[in-house]
Amino acid sequence: MKLRKSIFASFAIFALLVTTGAGCGGQSSAELAAAKPVKITIWRVFDDDSTLKPAMNAYREIHKNVSFEYKTIRYEEYQDTLLRALAEGTGPDIFSIHNSWIGQYESLILPLPETLTIPYTEIRGTIKKETVITLKEEPSMTIRELETNLVGAVANDVVRDYQPNPKQEAESRIFGIPYSMDTLALFFNKDLFDAAGIAEAPKTWEEFQKAAEQLTTVGANDDIVQSGAAVGTSRNVERAFDILSLLMMQNGTVMTDSRGNATFAAELDDKSLPGSDAVRFYTEFANPLKSVYSWNEDQPSSFDAFASGSTAMFLGYAYHIPLIRSRAPKLNFGIAPMPQISSGRTVNYANYWVETVSKSTKSPDWAWDFVQFAADAEQVGSYLAETGKPTALRSLINDELQDNDLAVFAGQLLTAKSWYLGNDAAVAEAAFLDLIDATSAGGELDRLIRDAQNKVNQTL
Repeated sequence: MKLRKSIFASFAIFALLVTTGAGCGGQSSAELAAAKPVKITIWRVFDDDSTLKPAMNAYREIHKNVSFEYKTIRYEEYQDTLLRALAEGTGPDIFSIHNSWIGQYESLILPLPETLTIPYTEIRGTIKKETVITLKEEPSMTIRELETNLVGAVANDVVRDYQPNPKQEAESRIFGIPYSMDTLALFFNKDLFDAAGIAEAPKTWEEFQKAAEQLTTVGANDDIVQSGAAVGTSRNVERAFDILSLLMMQNGTVMTDSRGNATFAAELDDKSLPGSDAVRFYTEFANPLKSVYSWNEDQPSSFDAFASGSTAMFLGYAYHIPLIRSRAPKLNFGIAPMPQISSGRTVNYANYWVETVSKSTKSPDWAWDFVQFAADAEQVGSYLAETGKPTALRSLINDELQDNDLAVFAGQLLTAKSWYLGNDAAVAEAAFLDLIDATSAGGELDRLIRDAQNKVNQTL
């Protein structure tokens, strides 16, 4: 029987406890472990059990004693339900968290152990076949393997200091593994572009500004009849926090210092304020006095506006593709890489979920073994195909570059970054949205961005 292989571990066996039958009249420890029923509970958001069914079935082919209980919870209810269950001791073994939530859930997570001990059943012998059950202590994925096999944003988010005992020194450990990773991209209405005589999607923010001007029609009282770009405000722009964060990072803003403190309001050595400049650039799209005026608070959500054909450009993720096609099956739209700053370094924005294991699980080795198994290139492909999501594995990027829907997103993975590693992502996001609102209302930007930075630092 051929056992599964993993890109995450060499599977050199540190310890091998072999049993070929009953010892001293009883079952061996390996036989007992292999026979003991194990139920792994999994809680996730958005994806139903069909997305992981191939991986779960493949795992059960190897480990017959394992069963799964899979639960999908609505996003709006997920955190309250999860935190309450974990507090009551009724939570799952494996659960999903957004990459920006890892700090918030850090104390509830059992990081990946250095080794996992799992029983395996093997058939040995050539003439006389015999079933042999072995307990294998195998090395888990190392941080080096994580950095080698997954795109760069992952290690920055999931590798954290872990100090299980105050008498021990903290050590770096892995707190989660993603199955996929999304990036912000530019969605554009091909029919509106053609009608305006714009042959290509903008590649730079300067080109984006020009296209927004050409594509916007403003009526009386600054009413927007046709929007060129759905950006500039806070509450009716999907993932405004992500967009503004990306603009800051592209503009050279140092989002945090070496200790993790937020520094996006800081002045650089050349006396520039790239964070403030990014806020100013973003909010000008909602300023009627600016030539790039193309959006305001009276517009519907940016997604709804794009799906209805009332805005020409929308900044979104790969997960928006099926939503747009469901809402507007006849909409003629294209997807282009996220605009960048001219002559600047390419920076994209990473948005993803990681799978992790509860500190209170009764089956830690089994739970982490499955997370690694499902994230492996041999298994995660079925998940990606079912969900239509971009990969987080470097080895699968070239395949996705050939996919019409995913090529743009896959092409951005190696330059994707995130920055928030604090304890309350919701507070950090609210600080950015308030910053946008207050700037648009005419407040003093340098003071407002310092206030936002202070609010974020209170969550770190």
